[in-house]
Amino acid sequence: MPFELVAKTLKGLEDVLAGELTALGAQNVTPGLRMVSFEGDLAMMYRANVWCRTALSVLKPIYKFTASDTDSLYEMVKEYDWGSVLSLGKTFSVDSTVHSSVFTHSRFVLYRVKDAIVDWFKDRYGEDKRPKVCVGGVADVIINVHIDEERVTISLNSSGESLHRRGWRVAQTDAPINEVLAAGIILMSGWDGSAPFVDPMCGSGTFLVEAALIAAGIAPGSFRKGWAFEHWRDFDPQLLESVLAERQPATELPFRIYGSDISPKAVEAAEANILSAGVDDFVVLRVRSLASWEQAPADGTPGTLVVNPPYGERLNPEDLQGLYRLLGTKLKHVFCGYHSWVISSNLEALDRIGLTPSLSVEMQNGGLDCRLCEYLTFEGTKAEFRRSGGVVKTEKKDADTPKRPALTSDAKWLRDAGKAGFGGRSSDRRKAESPRSNEHKGPEKRSALSEKYRPKKGAFARSEETRRKFKEQTEARSEAEELISRRRNTNALDSIAKAPTQPSLPAQDGPFMRIRRRWKRPDTDHTQDNQDS
Repeated sequence: MPFELVAKTLKGLEDVLAGELTALGAQNVTPGLRMVSFEGDLAMMYRANVWCRTALSVLKPIYKFTASDTDSLYEMVKEYDWGSVLSLGKTFSVDSTVHSSVFTHSRFVLYRVKDAIVDWFKDRYGEDKRPKVCVGGVADVIINVHIDEERVTISLNSSGESLHRRGWRVAQTDAPINEVLAAGIILMSGWDGSAPFVDPMCGSGTFLVEAALIAAGIAPGSFRKGWAFEHWRDFDPQLLESVLAERQPATELPFRIYGSDISPKAVEAAEANILSAGVDDFVVLRVRSLASWEQAPADGTPGTLVVNPPYGERLNPEDLQGLYRLLGTKLKHVFCGYHSWVISSNLEALDRIGLTPSLSVEMQNGGLDCRLCEYLTFEGTKAEFRRSGGVVKTEKKDADTPKRPALTSDAKWLRDAGKAGFGGRSSDRRKAESPRSNEHKGPEKRSALSEKYRPKKGAFARSEETRRKFKEQTEARSEAEELISRRRNTNALDSIAKAPTQPSLPAQDGPFMRIRRRWKRPDTDHTQDNQDS
């Protein structure tokens, strides 16, 4: 019998995840804010954990109630039958998401929920009988508490460790992109292996591996050691095995995946990850600078280019602006005809690319607010391109165009998702909106799920009197601030010396080399940096 489930994701990937879940057979799929609500049976829950490329975790709500303070929260949690999901021999942990003017201390919420669960077992089995609270590592049972004002939802985390931790990463460079974000960008592009794929700044190879897994039909959960639901009382190991074996991965692709980086160390890390994931037959890798790209691969067949250049945050090249200008030049002259996707938090640097994006989507990477831009380059004028049958995504769609097409398979959805530009805004809308505008502003643009969980107006809503006082205070300060600003030393920051940087030396260019040797992934556990935002 179907039951309620919630999949959490990153900002900007809600519609992509909704499309994945629909293609997998989920029912009543509803995108929200960094989450997607859906319904399914036990097999669907397993399938979402194994096959969803853009989910961070899959939650199963088990208990909903209202609480006016921490004491009533404690009492209500203690009323639940915790013996149905926990036993004395299991470990458990609690995490929380709190949006409330009533519960203002999220850590105290965790303490009260933990106390209620422990006391439930003590009351029934004795003072010294209780399941252990997991302090380090991953607990057997992970309990999620979501509070919206006074509404409380208790869920079980069926995933355990975040699903972005695929299990194939054995090496990394500084600031690697999150695997879920990388897969989401590729799915949004619509690339499915029927054209070349290029990442000219591949770093540790995240885009390359995720692209290979998508094109070959390999489940992202194939490399994981396990999920939290395997510790649940109703775990069905035979059902999990059938879900893992639902599709046979492809053994050959019509086009290769090409990656390069100026850093030999980065290419070495990418090679290790590619071999660990077992996708070396699909990937061509080399040490190469962006400047040395003079011709697109695969005899000039147009494909998809995806790149995550330095933002000037954790990685700061000597000439960041020049790097983005060079990238724009290569997109125009070398990768003409490609659909190119660039993600960056540096909006000023993005402007240096010198091209107008056909699609722009707000996202987050490693806690940084980013923008994903698609650039469609072609020969001749835009009018000539349209006359030849080309489509520019900034064109307005018909009012009756559905938000998400009917889906019959993953491959069909991937192609349609790229054409529809899920999750983005047209250039016409961007011009009409301010940079800080809220796309979900207004009840007519808010999903039922986000309406359900969003914080309600209350103590923090400004009244007209508050606005009037704020305006008077601002006007009173304006004259004083103007006098102060005249005395400021505008050149004060010029005396701050920047730490010298040492750019990497370009590597020798050479022909593309296929990775021939196979490397068996060791059984030791390799920990990845958590890139959740």
